[in-house]
Amino acid sequence: MGAKADKVMDVCLQAGEIMLTYGAETYRVEETIERMARAAGFTNVHCFSTTTGIFLSFEESKGHGDLMQMVRVDDRMQDLNKVAEVNQISREFTSGILTVQEAERRLDEISAAKIQYPIWLIHLAAGAAGGGFSYLFGGGLYDFIPAFFAAMISSFTLVKIEGYLRVRFASELAAAFFGSSAAIAFVMLGFGASIDQIIIGSLMPLVPGVPLTNAVRDLLSGDLLAGISRGVEALLTSLSIASGVALAVSIFL
Repeated sequence: MGAKADKVMDVCLQAGEIMLTYGAETYRVEETIERMARAAGFTNVHCFSTTTGIFLSFEESKGHGDLMQMVRVDDRMQDLNKVAEVNQISREFTSGILTVQEAERRLDEISAAKIQYPIWLIHLAAGAAGGGFSYLFGGGLYDFIPAFFAAMISSFTLVKIEGYLRVRFASELAAAFFGSSAAIAFVMLGFGASIDQIIIGSLMPLVPGVPLTNAVRDLLSGDLLAGISRGVEALLTSLSIASGVALAVSIFL
């Protein structure tokens, strides 16, 4: 593999890895990588992506055979801002604005960048979403405040346990348990009237909305393997949340 082909292969796979890690659909990952490889002058470009890995092959020059490389993606998080930034780099690269070296530098910066918003603001937004959804699903204004704090507790627990425990779905179960327990405690102490709506509000920061949406979009685009795997992931997350709520209800009610 030539030096240019090796560098382009690395840049394309790095772009795809960032997108797949932070919530992009698999068809979007494949399309982005293929466009970047073709813009670099390579032919016979083929990319296959699943939720856990990316395979890329292209032909460096006619008669020299195809080059292939893959990268495994173990972590899956949600940060659509990074997906948008990689898309912008892809557009500039395919338009000739960026060189391979410049694209690699900017991708390194995106990969190393910390989350865009402070963690306290994320917890605050989770609380506002929880309180709003409790009211939307039939709770009264008196239920907004306890749902707000219960959702913040769920969000805080989720982030903390994810940082210490690498077992998937355990953090969602624990967050649902503590959030539901907080909702029950608020009602028992006289803060809030509708325990069902407060519990619903406490769970809203945990709902796997992005994986479920991506599963549907992948299925509609024909990526059956990725769509089914994302759907199963969303289902397991939902079961973990339900298990946490059931545990809290069975203990305290």
